Amino acid sequence: MVSFNQVITQVVTKSVLFLMLSIFLTACSQSKSSNSTSEIDDNVSVSNVDRFESVNRRVYKFNGGLDKYLVKPVATAYKAVTPEIVDKGVSNFFSNLGDVGNAVNNLLQFKPGPALIDTNRVLFNSTIGIGGLIDVASALGMEKHDEDFGQTLAHWGVKSGPYVMLPFLGPSTVRDATAKLTVDNLANPTHYHDESLAFFALKKLDQRADLFADEEAFKDISDDKYSALRDLWLQRRASLIRDGKVDEKEQSDLIDELESLDDE
Repeated sequence: MVSFNQVITQVVTKSVLFLMLSIFLTACSQSKSSNSTSEIDDNVSVSNVDRFESVNRRVYKFNGGLDKYLVKPVATAYKAVTPEIVDKGVSNFFSNLGDVGNAVNNLLQFKPGPALIDTNRVLFNSTIGIGGLIDVASALGMEKHDEDFGQTLAHWGVKSGPYVMLPFLGPSTVRDATAKLTVDNLANPTHYHDESLAFFALKKLDQRADLFADEEAFKDISDDKYSALRDLWLQRRASLIRDGKVDEKEQSDLIDELESLDDE
């Protein structure tokens, strides 16, 4: 019998997939007169990526309202009542589960060395680290990686597609969002648990609570927070896909663009 959590998870997933399908069909119907907008990859200017900006801004506004009136107040209360050692343990627990996907994607990207490290991290943290609550692996010098199937598709040469702002989930691209909702979801061990929705909610709550410091820094970066978030997110994705090797010219161009936003 299908549980209530599974029903809700399926509804949310199908809703986001429907939005992505609508965006994809819209893209297919648009004019192909400009190559800069018809063939988008991870190296193009961010100004050419956001072809659905009007829709994305509305979704961004919706997400902002949801955060302001629901997510942030709950995260604030969570942070206030949760001891730091417990909060750290929750973060470590989900980080340990994430190493499963890291190992799989490093293998798919033909990087056996990092994949072996990810596997060892899971073994050490799941046993000595008491189910991942303690990050023993990092203390032993095992490097933490950050991989997902979107990066794997990029490694295989799949174009990023347009930038999209997803309801509830935030910034993404068509490629990365598809990867997140399919393969990445299947690689997440909590996906197979009866309380998968509860795990998802706790993970997002923990992540939101950990963003308070960054939120204050981001607050003064630009009057146009949507554009600033988009540009920073795209830059970070490019860095992750290249394993931290970001082109210096692109980084300089991004800084210039953010500074121009401040001057507007």
